[in-house]
Formats: sequence, structure tokens, C-alpha cells
Amino acid sequence: MKTSEQGSGAGSDLWFYLLAAVCGIGTGWADVAVNDLLFTALLVLASCMMLGLMRRRWPWRWVVAVGVFVPLTELAAYAILTVKPTRAQIYGSILDFFPGFAGAYGGSFMRGVVDNLRQGK
Repeated sequence: MKTSEQGSGAGSDLWFYLLAAVCGIGTGWADVAVNDLLFTALLVLASCMMLGLMRRRWPWRWVVAVGVFVPLTELAAYAILTVKPTRAQIYGSILDFFPGFAGAYGGSFMRGVVDNLRQGK
């Protein structure tokens, strides 16, 4: 019996990986525009929690998929835009992996609880 998470393979998660990339790029852009590490951490937490709820299996992949785009977006902004993020801001964006882990595993745990409640366990 297939669950809602089991699809036709890796192609079924393609849209979720694209969503994770968009969330990571949006978070990086918000970090460059707002320059607030706590707000950036909140966006990473919310994005990873949402993805962990939608796809429960292997929640660490959402942390990597979202988190890698935050420093890459800041580096791109440093190279392209006139608004230059500081080195500390770029290095600090790497710390966004920590709230990402909390969000992804928290979302995965919530999905497991909801699935168990639906089944009556």
C-alpha cells in the first residue's frame, strides 16, 4: 500500500526541491534587504517546517536544500548589487542551518503525529 509520500521516485519530489530553492533564495534576498539575522532564521525555520510537514521522509534534505541558497544568494548580491552585505552577514547566514534543522525535524514530527491521529493509533 502506497502512502501519500510515496510516488514514482525522485521525480515526485522535484517540485518540493524547487520550492525549497525558491524559499532559500527568497530568504537570502530578505537577509540582504532587511539585514536581520533573527528574521532570516525565522524564515528558514518556517520554510523547513513547511517542507518537513509536506514531505516527512529525510527532513535533513530540506535544511540543505533551503540553507545552501541563503549564503549563495548573499554572495550573488555581493557580486552583482550595489548593496553589499558584510562578511559577517554572509558568514552568519551559514548559522541558519541550525533553526532549519529544528524546523525540518519539528515539521516531520508533527506530520507523524497527525498521521497517527488520522489512523487512530
